[in-house]
Amino acid sequence: MTYHLDGAVIPTGFDVPVEPLRRTAHFTGEPGCIAEARRFAAYFLQELRTEWCATIGERTDGAVLLVVSELVTNADRHSNGPYILELEGTDTVLTVAVYDSSASLPRVFPRNPERVGRHGLEIVRALARDVTVERVPVGKRVRAVLDLGAA
Repeated sequence: MTYHLDGAVIPTGFDVPVEPLRRTAHFTGEPGCIAEARRFAAYFLQELRTEWCATIGERTDGAVLLVVSELVTNADRHSNGPYILELEGTDTVLTVAVYDSSASLPRVFPRNPERVGRHGLEIVRALARDVTVERVPVGKRVRAVLDLGAA
């Protein structure tokens, strides 16, 4: 924010938000939810660009959308009921968290290029700097933290 006082420009030092940007979306698991989650994440990235002046390259943009797709797809496929997508970010980091009703924790399989399917968590781990899975009172939360690559 900049104030103008009698022709002088006075920077206030409050140009960057103090709190991370947070958005949450609830999904029922009906057809189209995964695409809707990707649109929600794409809109969130635009908000980060606007509100946090985040510099997010095309490659990082694609990585975020892929992580959202994989985590939401897993929630859709392996839980019985609705799930929640929670996004939190600044100009340098983005956290993607998905809550679902299944208490079963996802398994990471050893790398095997001949295996068909079950590569979702492997992909998420390759793209994120940190991935955690924990049980919560209603099921579980899978959380991935991605660097946005801002200088």
